Amino acid sequence: MGSTGDRPILLLDVDGVLNAPRRELPEGWRRATFNGFLLSWDPTITARLRELHESGRVEIQWLTTWTTDADRLLAEPMGLPRGLTTHARADSAPTGFLGVFGGASGWWKLDAAREVAESEPDRRIVWVDDDLAEQAADTGDWLAANPHVLVVAPDLYVGLTHEQLDRVEEWLG
Repeated sequence: MGSTGDRPILLLDVDGVLNAPRRELPEGWRRATFNGFLLSWDPTITARLRELHESGRVEIQWLTTWTTDADRLLAEPMGLPRGLTTHARADSAPTGFLGVFGGASGWWKLDAAREVAESEPDRRIVWVDDDLAEQAADTGDWLAANPHVLVVAPDLYVGLTHEQLDRVEEWLG
């Protein structure tokens, strides 16, 4: 496994990425209630993310409104590793189900991603968040100036797909 200092960072959201709100689950998907919220996920996607992390191809870090609850409540049942770095809102607002806005940029997750990029200037970053498409006006200039950041914006109702992970792996080389 490569040292943490040279592995790309994968900033991972939960809702709309791992959790796709579906009435009917595709074959093989799982569903459970966490902190009062019903989540549905594809264990083949989380297994693939875990493999990317454990093989040293990426270092997964949580960037989600679930903050530390992602590690505490979701990681193990979803098949992801525990003890990952978690990024939280600078103002320590409580976690929630849907994206929370605010911060210097207007979107706290963009502020957190900028901070990661500034603190790790030699590392590539994969940022996976369904809200990236909605936040294009805020994120566009920053992303254009940071070609070492790959963004993946899954459809909220589909979640992260194997095709999107194929693109991530291709970009990683």
